[in-house]
Amino acid sequence: MDTPLIELKKVTKSFGANIVLNGVDLHINKGEITTVIGKSGMGKSVLLKHMIGLLDPDDGDIYFQGTALNDMTKPERRKLKTRFSYMFQGNALFDSMTIYDNIALPLKERTTYHPSEIREKVNAKLKPLDLVGIEDKYPSQLSGGMKKRVALARALVTDPEIVLFDEPTTGLDPIRKNTVHSMISDYQQRFGFTGVVVSHEIPDVFYIAQHVAMLDEGRIIFQGTSEEIQKSTDPVILQFINGLESRHDALTGLPPQPQGVAQFRRDMAQFQRHHIKFSLVLLIVNNMEVLTEYEGHVAGQTILKRLAGHVQNCLGITDTCSRYGLNKIMVLLSAGEISRARMFCTELAREMERDPTMHIKPTKDTCISISAGFSVAAENSELEELIEQADAGNNSFYEFRVC
Repeated sequence: MDTPLIELKKVTKSFGANIVLNGVDLHINKGEITTVIGKSGMGKSVLLKHMIGLLDPDDGDIYFQGTALNDMTKPERRKLKTRFSYMFQGNALFDSMTIYDNIALPLKERTTYHPSEIREKVNAKLKPLDLVGIEDKYPSQLSGGMKKRVALARALVTDPEIVLFDEPTTGLDPIRKNTVHSMISDYQQRFGFTGVVVSHEIPDVFYIAQHVAMLDEGRIIFQGTSEEIQKSTDPVILQFINGLESRHDALTGLPPQPQGVAQFRRDMAQFQRHHIKFSLVLLIVNNMEVLTEYEGHVAGQTILKRLAGHVQNCLGITDTCSRYGLNKIMVLLSAGEISRARMFCTELAREMERDPTMHIKPTKDTCISISAGFSVAAENSELEELIEQADAGNNSFYEFRVC
C-alpha cells in the first residue's frame, strides 16, 4: 500500500476544557480529493489547520510522506508550507487591497515572477470564476459570494501541490456553488493537486470526492468512498446525511443521486414482484471541460441546468431521473426496450435544438456533446453494474451535438 501524502495518527487537540480532536486517525492520498464532513463545531477547520502546521497537536503525530512533522527542521517545515495553499472559511481578504492585489499576493510573496507573468497568472483565474472586470474594486464593494470566488482564485493562483478548502461554497447561489465544485474537480484533474475539502454540501461534494471522511465527537468515524458512505447503515452517519440532503439538487432541480439510487431499488422490487421491466439511460455531457475552458465554468453549469429541465420535459408519466455526477444524469424508463430509449433521446434532442439558450457561439470545439448509454435491468441487477454497462462505449446508442 502506498504511503499516504498526509497522515494523522492519534491526534488530540484541546482548547481549555474543550476537547476538539480526540485521537484522530486520518490519511490523505496523493492526487485525490478528500472531503471531510461532520456537524458544525466538530473541529473540521481545526483539523485542516493541523495539516498545514498552523496548529500543533497536544498529542499524536502528523506525517508528510512518511516523515513526522516533529522530526523536521524549521527550514524543512517552512519549505513544506510553500507546497500548500489554504482557502479560509471567512475568505480572509485584505480590505485595503484591490481584488487584483488580493489574488496576486501569494505570487508576490512566494515567487520571483515578473509583474507581467503575475498578471498573466491572475488573469487566467479571473474568467473561469466569473471575476473579469472587478480587478480594481475592493472587497467591501463585493457580495459575499463574489468574495468567496476571489478567495478561491487566490488559493489556486500559485498552482499549489496541496489545497485545503474550508467551506468553499458557503453563501453561493446554486449555479456558482456547482461552479466552484466543478472548478475544484477540473483543476485537480488538470494539475493533479491533492485537495482536502471541508463541506456541508451533501450530496454535491460527493460528486468530486474520491475519499470521504466523517468527523464526529472528535474522532473520524468513517473513511471510504462516496458510494460506501451513502450505503452506510451507521445511525449517526445516516442521521447526518439525511438531515442535510435536499429533496432536490439545487442546480438541476432533479432528485440527487441518493434518491436516484432509492428509486432504482423501488423499480427493482417491482420488477422482482411483478416482472415489470425497466431500463436505464445514462446521459453524459462529454466535453464539459472544453465548454468550461472556452465559455467559463458558470456557462458549463448553466448548460447542465438547462439539460436537466429538458430531460424532465421528455419523461413519461412513470419514468424518473436524477443527477448522477458532475456531468451525468440517470434516467429510469418504465420499459426494457431500446426503441423506447431511442424515442426518449430523439425527443430530448428536439427539445434542446428548440432552446436558444442551449446554443453557444461557434467557437472552436464548443458544441455541446452529449452521449446516451443504455442498459436493461435483469432480475438481480445491481445499479453499479447497469451504470458501468451504460457508460461503456459499446453501449452508447445515441449521440447528439448542439452548437
